[in-house]
Amino acid sequence: MNTSRGPVTWDVVGVGANSVDFVTVLPAHPQPQGPFAKMRIRRHAICCGGQTATAMVTCASLGLRAKYVGATGTDDNGRRIREELARRGIDTSGVVVRDATNQFALIMLDETTGERIVLWDRDERLALEEHELPVEALVAARLVHVDDVDNSAAIRAARLARQSGAIVTSDVDRLTDRAEELIADVSYPIFAEHVPLALTGTPDMEGALRKLRQRFSQCLCVTLGARGAMALDGDRFCYSPGFEVKAVDTTGAGDVFRGGFIFATLQGWPVDRALRFANAAAAVSCTRLGAMNGVPTLDEVEALLGAAES
Repeated sequence: MNTSRGPVTWDVVGVGANSVDFVTVLPAHPQPQGPFAKMRIRRHAICCGGQTATAMVTCASLGLRAKYVGATGTDDNGRRIREELARRGIDTSGVVVRDATNQFALIMLDETTGERIVLWDRDERLALEEHELPVEALVAARLVHVDDVDNSAAIRAARLARQSGAIVTSDVDRLTDRAEELIADVSYPIFAEHVPLALTGTPDMEGALRKLRQRFSQCLCVTLGARGAMALDGDRFCYSPGFEVKAVDTTGAGDVFRGGFIFATLQGWPVDRALRFANAAAAVSCTRLGAMNGVPTLDEVEALLGAAES
């Protein structure tokens, strides 16, 4: 690896997806039959989100210099996401504008539990191309974060960052034909819960991570929703339980977790402390409606950590 680097401009550069979410708050979980087959909407809101965009907003809220790279549409939703990112202190000079509708999601939220169903759509014209990556920014970042929405661009960004000596984290949310290629180019792959099990065919999470260790030597992390997170760091297995909060909306909690993990990693903290901090950030985010609207400040995360330890 080439570790000679020029001046570092960014703490973190994120390459990946954004979304505008149309959130519908319902009195219960929808059912095809019975009293919950028809329900009156309690509340509705338009919120900004998306995997990498929300993670970058989290990083900025925690005090990091963050830049977002991704494609947006020419419609009102595209304008909305660009304005929201800029308002929250994210550098958007790497944002590409396509003549297409922006990615959006319809989210049905159960007000009794905070759990949600996400229905989303993304115009194929929003796919980020490798040649659109801002190479100068990627090689001038302490850390680069990618998701698995546009695999070619993500893998290229990860390789450029690793070659320049940067840390690379990822959101591995889907089992794609290039998932293992992406994992191989990342310093800290952070899996959604179902991915390690599907990749290995192993029914328990620790066993799945240890089986993945045979192919990948880096620290392997996985989010477990309300149950917290775990990691295999070398041969050391770490589990960090979640925090008990009154959940209003779990949308974006995993993205906030990744932002918290990025912050902790850049502080040089050990993996077990990073998991606990990221869990706390995700827990705070669940207490508010909306993905980006739920992003916590550093003071809020530290307050929850302090309360749990007292």
